[in-house]
Amino acid sequence: MPELPEVETIRQQLEPKLRGREVVDACSHWSAKFTPAVEAIGGEIDAVRRRGKYLLIDHRRPDESAAELIIHLGMTGRLAVVNEFDPDDAHLRAWWLLDNGQTLTFHDTRRFGRIHCVDAGDHTAMPTLHTLGPEPFDDAFNGTHLAGFVTRSDRYIKTILLAQRAVAGVGNIYADEALWMAKINPATRRLSKERADRLVDAVRQALQSGLDHGGTTLRDYVDSDGATGENQHELFCYGRYGEPCPRCATLLRRRVLDARTTTWCPTCQAR
Repeated sequence: MPELPEVETIRQQLEPKLRGREVVDACSHWSAKFTPAVEAIGGEIDAVRRRGKYLLIDHRRPDESAAELIIHLGMTGRLAVVNEFDPDDAHLRAWWLLDNGQTLTFHDTRRFGRIHCVDAGDHTAMPTLHTLGPEPFDDAFNGTHLAGFVTRSDRYIKTILLAQRAVAGVGNIYADEALWMAKINPATRRLSKERADRLVDAVRQALQSGLDHGGTTLRDYVDSDGATGENQHELFCYGRYGEPCPRCATLLRRRVLDARTTTWCPTCQAR
């Protein structure tokens, strides 16, 4: 599933193409997960933002009320602004015709994505978005916040990172990378302030690597221009079980924690 670096890469590409454009027509797949796409017809786009793993397209309706077209890419979602497209494409889930003749298309092979159109700021119908924790590069995400969050929970630190309430936008790839960088075992249930500070820095470092390299492509992810990311070549830990740890040469191990495959170093990340 695309995580913060992948979604932010797409946002940066789409924003200059969509800002100031009007949605003159739209259509969607019949599933209720995608039909809200048509509610953006007539909207004039003001900005394209990201919150966690969600894209938020701010627009003004014809009555001048503020609204958000919210898109979650799921596992295989892809957004692109194109001059031509095939409306009969089996994987096309929604499209929005812009006033310059171009079209924003949303393809999603596995149909795990979702579209909402809501009044600006009203995310109550989307529990995950509504309860998102701080963005990882915000000051609110710090060691005190993270250590306190862990203290109030009895879950694994890996699970806490993935749950989106302690910090927004971190998924399986960058959680494994950050925990390896911070030398913290993913099954840890308690963090000192010092270790929490180290993990906050590591989360930011792992995500920044993804941002710097256009995201991580392991199977499906491509950006809005159709290009793959390059961060898969920069990974230290994720998906490298059975290979030597880049830091100590111990063979990396793999296990399942709360239904998520996890890779870690038994020496560097000893409990």
